[in-house]
Amino acid sequence: MADLIERAWRIRGRVQGVGFRWWAVQTGVGLGLVGRVRNDPDGSVVLHARGGAAELDRMAEKLTVGPMLARVSEVEELPPEGPWPRSGIEVVR
Repeated sequence: MADLIERAWRIRGRVQGVGFRWWAVQTGVGLGLVGRVRNDPDGSVVLHARGGAAELDRMAEKLTVGPMLARVSEVEELPPEGPWPRSGIEVVR
């Protein structure tokens, strides 16, 4: 099994109210990632994820587009933070 690493991103643009968090859950789980995603008061979405390097790279690529109704203007890498769920991606409210 590959070593697990952690990454986090802040996604800006039209990313709230368009199903971005739920899309991130489906996409991340499909890639075998664990973590959490939340809306921030500044209008951005923040995703913290743990998984294999290739899967995290693929997630980073997908974040630049997001779900159909989103319009991503920026994806900024952040320092990742735990704690980490045992499975899946949790939506934090």
